[in-house]
Amino acid sequence: EITSLLSLYGGQFSGEQEIRVNSPFWILNIPSEEMARGLMKRTVCAKSIFELWGHGRSAGELYASLKNYPMDKMLPYLQSDSTYKVHIHTFNKTLTQAQKIKKIDALEFLPFKGKVNLKNPEHIFWILEDYGMDPNNVPEEPFHLYFGRWVHGQRELIESYSVKKRHFIGNTSMDACLSFIMANHGRVKSNDVVYDPFVGTGGLLISSAHFGAYVCGTDIDYNTIHGLGKASRKNQKWRGPDENIRANLRQYGLEKYYLDALVSDSSRSIWRKGMLFDAIITDPPYGIREATRRTGSQKETVKSGERSTENHIFVSSSYHLSDIFFDLLKFAAEYLVMGGRLVYWLPIYRPEYTEEIIPRHPCLKLISNCEQMLSSHTSRRLITMEKVKEFKDQDQNSYLLDGQYMPYRGHNSFREKYFSGVTKRIAKEEKDNQK
Repeated sequence: EITSLLSLYGGQFSGEQEIRVNSPFWILNIPSEEMARGLMKRTVCAKSIFELWGHGRSAGELYASLKNYPMDKMLPYLQSDSTYKVHIHTFNKTLTQAQKIKKIDALEFLPFKGKVNLKNPEHIFWILEDYGMDPNNVPEEPFHLYFGRWVHGQRELIESYSVKKRHFIGNTSMDACLSFIMANHGRVKSNDVVYDPFVGTGGLLISSAHFGAYVCGTDIDYNTIHGLGKASRKNQKWRGPDENIRANLRQYGLEKYYLDALVSDSSRSIWRKGMLFDAIITDPPYGIREATRRTGSQKETVKSGERSTENHIFVSSSYHLSDIFFDLLKFAAEYLVMGGRLVYWLPIYRPEYTEEIIPRHPCLKLISNCEQMLSSHTSRRLITMEKVKEFKDQDQNSYLLDGQYMPYRGHNSFREKYFSGVTKRIAKEEKDNQK
């Protein structure tokens, strides 16, 4: 998420940064404080951003680093008519109040001229100490220490968009935190057009609209698109007359960004040819809590004549999970603008997972692959891909196998067996957990 936002706002990881994957502290190079604030207004993974004045592997290194920090950059925040406080945060260790005071007193060489104000200071300075990730093996001294001026924090976004308070929800409405992470992976910005081909109750549209993008979606479920049928909320039998995607966006003051939601089968595109979308952000159904269906024909025996409402009858057939992802990548390759991003969730059975399983397309470059653990054996991966090549007719039916793009052969695909197994195993685990 941070890498995506840096590419959107400007900035990069510092050359000084020793990349420790498990460290909660990162050093970034960002051109201006304004850009840093812009990044923090969007991120849900980072808690705070600081102007770094000094850092080191020991207290001595930290103090030496602080003494070398340019005085002209310090002085605007240390004036006699200003107020301040110093806060200490230790990761993986708890300090006594006496220990904290001792560490603060050790900074007396800094030219603080203002008055201390613990309740409402103009400037807040932080000492950050990293004691590693192992709670059973906490070192006496920190691995790394940092000191800096607090610039901005962001944690209200998740709470204000909580699904618990949302007007219209479904069985699988996306958590607000994950929804914003997906929008950030997609680098959604003002005036973008964002599309969700499995829109459901529109949870993923809300986060994109919050960032100023125009949003639309499709879904094969007539009842969900029109806000009809049984309710998903506890103690409510049927959906109300104003439970729909538009009402959700209206709830957050985002209705002006809502284009439309249509009843449509994602396996049969309804869109005119050409590059239409800046980002495609979606959570495809896995066939567990939400059925994987597509429109069929009268010849198909599976679920023929399924009734959705009194006046709406359609024929549907099963939609193999491997086909869902193949169709999704093919659609993204054709309808994304150049540089546009596809962000989606991929279910995984961990003991059998390999990188080979991730669907690929010659027009799309894999940007990131992040795991969310669901249980000891199952997880889902947030896949982010970027369009890097113009879609041609020869790319119509391609998938990656052994490092080469081959014609896709429908149900003979090498991934079909794997994903069928994934669905069954996740469903079994959910059933066992319920028991």
